[in-house]
Amino acid sequence: MGESVLQTIDDLADRLSSYLEDDHIATIREAYYFAESSHEGQFRRSGEPYITHPLAVAYILSEMHMDHHSLMAAMLHDVIEDTETSKEQIADRFSDVVADLVDGVSKMSQIKFESRAIAQAENFRKMVLAMTRDMRVILVKLADRLHNMRTLDVLKPKKRRRIATETLEIYAPIANRLGMNNIRIEFEDLGFAALYPLRAQLIQKAVKTAIGSRREIMSHLHSSIENRLENESLQGRVVGRQKHLYSIYNKMRDSRKPFDEIMDVFGFRIITQDVDTCYRVLGVMHNLYKPIPGRFKDYIAIPKTNGYQSLHSTVKGVNGVPIEVQIRTEEMEAMANNGVAAHWLYKTETNASEPIHAHSRAREWMKSLLEIQQQAGNSLEFIEHVKVDLFPDEVYIFTPKGNILELPTGATAVDFAYAVHTDIGNTCVAAKIDRQLASLSTPIKSGQTVEIITTPGAQPNPSWLNFVITSKARSNIRHYLKHKRLSESVSLGKRLLNKALAEHGSSLEQLTEEHLQRALKQYGFSDQEELLENIGLGNRMAQLIALQILSIEENTEPASALLYPLSVQGTEGMVITFAKCCRPIPGDNIIGHLSSGRGIVIHTDHCKNISDFQQKPEKYTPVVWAEDPEGEYMVEIRVELNNQRGALASVATAVTQSNSNVESINMDDKNANHSTIRLIISVKDRIHLARVIKRLRNIKTVSKIMRVKS
Repeated sequence: MGESVLQTIDDLADRLSSYLEDDHIATIREAYYFAESSHEGQFRRSGEPYITHPLAVAYILSEMHMDHHSLMAAMLHDVIEDTETSKEQIADRFSDVVADLVDGVSKMSQIKFESRAIAQAENFRKMVLAMTRDMRVILVKLADRLHNMRTLDVLKPKKRRRIATETLEIYAPIANRLGMNNIRIEFEDLGFAALYPLRAQLIQKAVKTAIGSRREIMSHLHSSIENRLENESLQGRVVGRQKHLYSIYNKMRDSRKPFDEIMDVFGFRIITQDVDTCYRVLGVMHNLYKPIPGRFKDYIAIPKTNGYQSLHSTVKGVNGVPIEVQIRTEEMEAMANNGVAAHWLYKTETNASEPIHAHSRAREWMKSLLEIQQQAGNSLEFIEHVKVDLFPDEVYIFTPKGNILELPTGATAVDFAYAVHTDIGNTCVAAKIDRQLASLSTPIKSGQTVEIITTPGAQPNPSWLNFVITSKARSNIRHYLKHKRLSESVSLGKRLLNKALAEHGSSLEQLTEEHLQRALKQYGFSDQEELLENIGLGNRMAQLIALQILSIEENTEPASALLYPLSVQGTEGMVITFAKCCRPIPGDNIIGHLSSGRGIVIHTDHCKNISDFQQKPEKYTPVVWAEDPEGEYMVEIRVELNNQRGALASVATAVTQSNSNVESINMDDKNANHSTIRLIISVKDRIHLARVIKRLRNIKTVSKIMRVKS
């Protein structure tokens, strides 16, 4: 798409008459005149009247054959943001549909945000919510951004770089996700030229030179392909394919290949009349030139996430020259270039009731965006998830029933589980990849069949966040853990406050509403749950709040402060954690450190990291193990042994035979005769640890064992 040369509304109206009704064109004219009067006296940085921008945006949308509502919104898209006009006035004058579209692309200029990043994220979240209700919002926004990118030269360098970066990070990937290849390429090349003008000029110059020197080979290959198709009586339009500047730059940067190596590959597109001919042409190409193994992709049978369809193959031509061939139908070619916009572009030419592939895929994507938005804690987290979601280099995975799911390259079994259903993800415990048990963190390859094993009581593991790559998995895990942490914090807060109140002969149940309200008001909490959550997270001291509630002077020392220790069961979850410095296990004397935001961290009572206990007793709470604590606890032991073949294996076997697991092994020191290793193992309590140590002492090569306590 080139820059618009239209100057007036009459030129646009003339152009629209080819596909819109007269009364619809009249409403677009009305919107134009309304915008013109609203923007009266406003000018673009280039010095032109402001109305030239909305007119150019409408022209871009007319190239996509967009409907009259979209074109009216294009005319009015800046009036809410830049003039005194309100959304309600647009709704009264035109329609609610147009007002919603205009509001969807308008920034929240009346609200002041802490930083530009938060403002950008909040505006983006607002636009995404609007586009999930009406896809035309994003098309108006893309057209608006496209004209701004085409006229970027007049801006100051800092602003130019900021807009170009945002375009490359967000709007080009969105255009790609919607299958709008023409707009994506223009975004990328304009953004590249704005960010790195010198690099863009150098690559452009090199491309021009390379095209000149390749002309003869291209012409020869072109003729060879055309002649072979003719000999086989196959209809197909053969066109040379040229990489755009930004894709050349990315390949040079990411694969560290020199320019000459990237330009060594020759690209051709063969466009046919029907799908059957596509596969026949593929056969002819593989007969004409040798196919390179592993370089064939069938996107006709399994379309890309954005609806793109084509056959891709790389073959070796004369003298081993690599040729990338794309084979597709005329309809697929149009869809590849226009994507979701094809829904409007071809509405008049095809049956309007037929769903267009790219359009239905876009709706699915927007549905997933809505789900991510509901789970995200804030706008910055949401924009981070969306950015991840916008770069899908897909792998195609089969479910046990033979259905196909698309996931980004590097996706794991957990990503797959969440892609099937949120509940499957939340309760998955294991996976089978091609019928073999595999770790949940295993990256899945295209064509594999994945089966997820679930257990009703299972729940997401925080460690999954270290390897999942899809935004759906990441946002759901975070959402679940956030809510779990909240309920655990409230539960622990209740226990801590009850313990503090018990020291004064009271309890939560005995308190009057007046007492509670006084404490809530004093600390600025909206309800009892928020108060308990803050106590559980260690942000507020239970003892001080108990004193406040009971109206006792804060400097009064409760006589029985240490008579009510908190009982640790081991199943409290994330709000009671065990310190890694001393790794306490049941049977050890322990103390709890109130850590802001983390709840209670349990240390052994001799740990060097609780040395400030005497100076800051309010930071600590007495704790004891429950009578029958549950779960397994990590403990570190140091083993010195004489070097012999299989000595390390003997140690690991002895630990396993003691019903313990080795979590990690580290070599501390090693020479020709002697080694010192540190093991982190899981035990139930001190008695279990003693059994493990006893079994280790029976190994002849072991000379010394000690528990590492701090």
